[in-house]
Amino acid sequence: MVLLLALIMLIAMTLAGIALYRQIGSGLIVARNLSFKRTAAVAADRGIETARSWLVVQTAGNLEQGSAANGYFPGWCNTSLNGLGVPDANNDGTPDDCGTTPAPSEFDPLTYNWANAAVASANDGGGNEIRYVIHRLCETPGGINAANQQCVTIGSASSGGSKSAVSYGTQPLSNTSQPYFRVTSRVLGPTNTVVYTQVVLY
Repeated sequence: MVLLLALIMLIAMTLAGIALYRQIGSGLIVARNLSFKRTAAVAADRGIETARSWLVVQTAGNLEQGSAANGYFPGWCNTSLNGLGVPDANNDGTPDDCGTTPAPSEFDPLTYNWANAAVASANDGGGNEIRYVIHRLCETPGGINAANQQCVTIGSASSGGSKSAVSYGTQPLSNTSQPYFRVTSRVLGPTNTVVYTQVVLY
């Protein structure tokens, strides 16, 4: 009888040990995945910063047309590359014409072909591949003041007044406008970790 009870207790303890081991293993896997995700989220900033660094050295004229090599598109819609290497969302010969009817689909990071994106880092040392794509928030290529152009812009008033604006005796603010840019960064990390980060710059 004692031997039988000892065997039953041994089996119960073995099952409890197996369950505890599996629970600890699952916890370690979850902790590892969270660590990879947080590392990838931090790495995504490298893609954003690389895109910003490229934007600030460009002239306004350079930003009126797409640059496939730099992952830059002068329209806000979903974009692809045709056989000529020119950013053309709907293959109608007009690069990034987001104002056509019907308009091309909206940009979706989940369905975008990231092979068309610029590479900020093939491997950041942590196993993360960082890519980014830049969209100027305009409908069509060309200048932001072109006919029928629609852009999301930031500008300043051309005259002074109250409410913390320019007052009498001071020079008025310059009436300049510049477009917003949407930068999307994707990080592909270990164990198929994928993180997307998106910012708007001007």
